[in-house]
Amino acid sequence: MMECKKIIAGFGIRNGKAVRLDDRAVYYEKGLLELTRFYGDSGADELFLLDLSESEEDHEKTIGMMKEIARLSDIPVIAGGRVKRLEDVKKYLYAGAKASFLDAGLDENVDLMKESSDRFGDDKVYAYLPDCSYLESAKEYSQLGASVMILGDLKMTEEKLLKVSEYKETFLLAGSAGELLPAVLKTENVNGFIGVFDGEEGCMDLKYNLKSGGIGVDTFESPVSFSQFKLNDHGLIPVITQDYRTGQVLMLAYMNEEAFQKTLKTGCMTYYSRSRDALWLKGETSGHYQYVKSLAIDCDSDTLLAKVNQIGAACHTGEKTCFYTDLVKKEYQETNPLKVFEDVFQVILDRKENPKEGSYTNYLFDKGIDKILKKLGEEAVEIIIAAKNPNSEEVKYEISDFLYHMMVLMVQKGVTWEDITRELANR
Repeated sequence: MMECKKIIAGFGIRNGKAVRLDDRAVYYEKGLLELTRFYGDSGADELFLLDLSESEEDHEKTIGMMKEIARLSDIPVIAGGRVKRLEDVKKYLYAGAKASFLDAGLDENVDLMKESSDRFGDDKVYAYLPDCSYLESAKEYSQLGASVMILGDLKMTEEKLLKVSEYKETFLLAGSAGELLPAVLKTENVNGFIGVFDGEEGCMDLKYNLKSGGIGVDTFESPVSFSQFKLNDHGLIPVITQDYRTGQVLMLAYMNEEAFQKTLKTGCMTYYSRSRDALWLKGETSGHYQYVKSLAIDCDSDTLLAKVNQIGAACHTGEKTCFYTDLVKKEYQETNPLKVFEDVFQVILDRKENPKEGSYTNYLFDKGIDKILKKLGEEAVEIIIAAKNPNSEEVKYEISDFLYHMMVLMVQKGVTWEDITRELANR
């Protein structure tokens, strides 16, 4: 199977704002988090974040923004740009980056490569080469533990690309490739391209053009052709659309073949409007786009299930879901683990933001971190004692107590369940 080449969207961060990589004096109109969502939803395979902070204070602010970006992003993040000591590498990785890059143009960064690789693993350390003059040292950087070379030459030429191809190391090329991009990605030891992608279409159109040219990139392709779907009498197939994070059912709509193919090509849910007798790009008027995360078909091949990132409300009434009117409802106890954890977490968060007199949770927050840690330690000991008992009921009780106090600590430290699950998923 052909390995997919990566299309990586990059931007710099300075003073809490997004900066263009190809002109670092120009700021994006979109905010950092808006830009993150846009690239993640519109086809980029990874994000490249360049820390352009000039002061220690701005550096710490940038690390905080990178943490928010990594938490929000559905695609891996590569981060670096202001490494002066091992602690800086750790900060990027702990902020959620899959790897940190060290600028080979700085002697102290070269000295840090081996130490960083030994501490965090060579897959976590990349070497950033400011221009082609550093290529002759690529083998040295690799031996020091950098697993990938990022060549940051702003203007790629055929001569430079030929020179890159002569090396055995793995490269990501960053900058402006233009018409040379297909040749860049066809180069065997180049695994991807880091670029600036403008326009509302993001990276999807580019990736489809590359694929039509025989380059292996990650696009939406269905193993089942539309001709194999069982359609209704009007040549349509119903689509149930869910929020990919929560599983909440958002709406029901229909697709014809043209809508299905456009959805695959653009990554945005496109339906067939029966009332208008025309294609319907969801969000084209309201801005409430639905970005595809997955499409599945049921056992009878007559219904599609779409899991999407919903921007804004799914319903034209302004409601999050079209299914907001209960007809009958029986009270039941919610036992979905993720929902229970999130619901309890939100109650604890609300207690911190809106204190309630007599609340034990507020008592813990008022006493501070030392009290919270003391209770957490006591509950951990209670689990160990209970585990010696043959009856597992006591263990369940003590683990529940521990998890509650752990969530109090999470709220106190600004850690969410999404942070935890993302960290576990990355291991």
